[in-house]
Amino acid sequence: RAYNITEALYDMEGVLVDDVLAPSEVDDIMPDEGGGIRVQTLMEEPPETIEEAQQILVQIRENPILRGKLASEDGKALAIFVPLESKDYAMEVGAQIQAIIDQDHGDEEYHLAGQPVAQDTFGAAMFQQMALSAPAAFLLIFLLMLFFFRSPRIVAAPMILAMIAVIWTMGLLVGLGYTVHIMSSMIPIFLIPIAVLNSIHMLSSIHDKLHARSGDLDQTLRDTLGELFLPMAFTSLTTVVGFGALIATPIPPVQVFGAFVAVGVFCSWLLSLLFIPAWMKLMPSDVIAKFGKAHEGGGAPDSYLHGILNFSVRRRVPLLIGLVVVMVVSGYGVSKIVVNDNPVNWFKPGSPLRVADRVMNEHLSGTYLAYIEVAGKEEGAFLDPVAMAWVRDLQDVVIAQENVGAASSVVDVLRKVQYELLSREEGSFTLADTREKIAQYLFVYEMSGGSPDDLFKFITPGQDRVNIWVQMHQGDNQKVRAVIDGVDEWVAANPAPPGLEFRWGGLSYINVVWQDLMVSGMGKALAGSWVVVLLMMMLLFRSVRLGILAMVPLTATIMITYGYVGLAGRNYDMPIAVLSSLSLGLSVDFAIHFIQRTRDIYNRNGQDFGKTMEIFFHEPAQALARNVVVIALGFVPMFFATLVPYVTVGAFFFAIMLISGTATFLIMPATLSFYPPRTIGGRGNTAPSV
Repeated sequence: RAYNITEALYDMEGVLVDDVLAPSEVDDIMPDEGGGIRVQTLMEEPPETIEEAQQILVQIRENPILRGKLASEDGKALAIFVPLESKDYAMEVGAQIQAIIDQDHGDEEYHLAGQPVAQDTFGAAMFQQMALSAPAAFLLIFLLMLFFFRSPRIVAAPMILAMIAVIWTMGLLVGLGYTVHIMSSMIPIFLIPIAVLNSIHMLSSIHDKLHARSGDLDQTLRDTLGELFLPMAFTSLTTVVGFGALIATPIPPVQVFGAFVAVGVFCSWLLSLLFIPAWMKLMPSDVIAKFGKAHEGGGAPDSYLHGILNFSVRRRVPLLIGLVVVMVVSGYGVSKIVVNDNPVNWFKPGSPLRVADRVMNEHLSGTYLAYIEVAGKEEGAFLDPVAMAWVRDLQDVVIAQENVGAASSVVDVLRKVQYELLSREEGSFTLADTREKIAQYLFVYEMSGGSPDDLFKFITPGQDRVNIWVQMHQGDNQKVRAVIDGVDEWVAANPAPPGLEFRWGGLSYINVVWQDLMVSGMGKALAGSWVVVLLMMMLLFRSVRLGILAMVPLTATIMITYGYVGLAGRNYDMPIAVLSSLSLGLSVDFAIHFIQRTRDIYNRNGQDFGKTMEIFFHEPAQALARNVVVIALGFVPMFFATLVPYVTVGAFFFAIMLISGTATFLIMPATLSFYPPRTIGGRGNTAPSV
């Protein structure tokens, strides 16, 4: 059956058939009559008896190049390595192989694994997941807004607005020739709540002002825009800054994600100012009349919010001390964060890919590949026994690393050739010690039937570069990093002979480099955007104190969520890294609305702080609370996603909204109660009229 699968690979598009590693495709070196060697295909025909099959397993175990790669030591697992022209073929090729298995299989189990399979399978699954998660979140947000505003026609406006923003953004992305990958596939998930935020503020204000203005919609819209234009503009601008900062990261997919989310946020802000008022004007008079509040109530939402206000002001000192303690603990948690990712871990533990990865790495030398290239400056550099001996020592160091299952190089070919030429004498499995022997053994290998293409996977025709294949059991970048660091330390202590250069390559190595760039890039982007937002807050409120205060909920949210990541031992991966930009945009949104609306009310009511808080914790606070509830609960459907990154995004959306909302309602009144009237009221001017 393994033979049939291998033969079928020749007809599959995207398979590099010349590089397939399978029992029927690899060569074995054996002694020949007359003291020579013979290089021939390991399994030219499928074995017909158990004895023949056992003999093939024996040959695999005796060949250092094949041992642990094509078959496990106990003979319970057999492997076929299928190299691809591009990982884009992985899912299609995997499906064709699975179809062959389904047609002809016995009691044995078959598993498909590897990073290309994981990445391509995830790429296809993420579209299916998006087709389920985004509409589910969209529907739940609509139902929650309907619960608050009780008017399907009016609630339809922010949902249509969000759809338009998503369509414009994704249409622009595709139209400019960018591909939809794991990061850009999440753009709709990020845009939907951000697009709805401004609309909820506007609808809440209209909902509460309309009756007080005797149903005068025009005046209500003017007052609403006059109050909300400035905070909405700055909240949108800070969100644009947060995501736009991702352009500074050295990772193209993250740059594309940040740029287009920023574009989408700008579009949603513009639509909020233009589309919502126009939609309201198109509504029939009876719909508008029912939408306005009949009276100011003291119901459950008001009573809860005023309870929070009373607690915040009365317990302000213990509350602020508690905040400091939480921030210190969170800071410790942040220091414990471990950056780690593995495409296989994007799937849940019971998924076929996770099971295949576990089983194959338990029995074989490893499915995670990296490569070490050692390059000389001139042809024939590796005919020098000193250079080849250094490669041998390097390979031995690689094999000694904890996560490494096997390493192969031209050294194994040379030792195997000598071993067979000397009739397997004891002590003959060593590396040739002269230039002439090395050249002779390479020549003998080719002349005895060995495929030059197989040899050239380990050494170039000009003998100026050699390649060491490294197989690892675990692909987590921390595990791979440990191997890289261990080898690099040895190389630093045992430099290569003059004229040789050493470097890493392969998918597993690229993943490590990518993670390093992500951490440094995301850290710089977050720090830079935090400073920019702080300056914007100081400019908006014309106050250093209020500018710093506006950053407290944001900073608390980032510290608490990422402190939890460190304390809970969760891996810091790409979804978690990107969510810091979301924290920056959403958390400061609440603070801006709180401070700006408080300042307006404060100046209109004789700078009476107590009265200001009483008024604020009616309609303005209700609008903020609605935002928290709608967005937090709106992404609960993502908790049930089949892909781990989507679960992560949903959970962190939920946490970010709850933490930032709670921090705003508790910290703002407590801190403002210490501020002098001049700081809160500023110059006494209210928001500009629009």
